[in-house]
Amino acid sequence: MHDSTVTFQGWLGGEVRLRSAAGVPAASFRVASTPRRFHRATNTWSDGPTQWFTVTAWRALAQHCADSLTTGDPVVVHGRLSQSTWVGGDNVERSTLEVEAALVGHDLNRGRSRFAKTERGAGEPRDDQPEPGGAEAGPAGEDAA
Repeated sequence: MHDSTVTFQGWLGGEVRLRSAAGVPAASFRVASTPRRFHRATNTWSDGPTQWFTVTAWRALAQHCADSLTTGDPVVVHGRLSQSTWVGGDNVERSTLEVEAALVGHDLNRGRSRFAKTERGAGEPRDDQPEPGGAEAGPAGEDAA
């Protein structure tokens, strides 16, 4: 695989939207990440340009994101990076950076969090294990290209 993976930290820019895609829970949310730089010569900090990411999580991770995250939370996200480009109704080309999350958590540099382990029922697949039917299944169970 030649996927581009990223790990970044930022702030949740809105509520987590939870939906069902072909019977599989899917969550999406936006994260703003603004780099800060320290300038030794002036002993000051400055902000760089804010980059927005659209994050999608699947299955149990989707449900946990919906249950655990609220607007303004500091988060750390790790996953596969992609870019989508389209032409809007005003004939202007736009693009977004999208991350299919493998891991999401609170940024503990910014505060405290409590972990609550969920119990799986007998025979339920783990999210980190391939589903029956092949390891190449995509997020909604479709075959990967």
